Amino acid sequence: MIAGVTVDVNREAVWVRSHAPLHVVSSAFVGGELPTTRHILNMHWPHGHREGLDAELSAFARRLGITEAFVGLMTAAPTHRATPVTEAADGVTVTAIVTVAIGATVSAGTSPVEPWRPSTINTILLLDACLDAGAAVNGVITATEAKVGALGDARVLTPEGLPATGTVTDAVVVAWTGRGKRLPYLGPAATGGWLLARAVRRAVLEGITRG
Repeated sequence: MIAGVTVDVNREAVWVRSHAPLHVVSSAFVGGELPTTRHILNMHWPHGHREGLDAELSAFARRLGITEAFVGLMTAAPTHRATPVTEAADGVTVTAIVTVAIGATVSAGTSPVEPWRPSTINTILLLDACLDAGAAVNGVITATEAKVGALGDARVLTPEGLPATGTVTDAVVVAWTGRGKRLPYLGPAATGGWLLARAVRRAVLEGITRG
């Protein structure tokens, strides 16, 4: 995959570890404000309550030996079924690790306001490239478009029968090494964005298939 970056996938979590700090933009509820990190966690959390989740995640990180600031997500999806999907071309490598649980689907802007429920699609994206700040944000957009496309391909619906665009608690992390090819833009027609979108689309579809 990406030199210097390790991805561990098991029943407890998806754990991304990097020898050097990764630049990061995310919607994570733990460490979402961090500009860099060496650890990204997506912890399996099957329980129905959400009180104290940050404490649970921090305690889990300590058990793993993480003593520094990290980016953390939680999901009810089976983390051990997340298979990293890598796409590479023109000196750019992108890896997507997606956990998929679609028990609380919504159609953004159409479905009614929903209470929190433990069902989510969490997307972690790793790029071996040097991203401009705007490109990182653009990567979030492209990843979301690819996720929606995958849900459409799989004909996933909301409880109201509408085409689903996601779940009530989806999150995304875009992390990059800061080395190699400079990417000023990550739209779906640019090389980096095309790789990103392809990896996300494949990962989401595989996650839906595996259940």
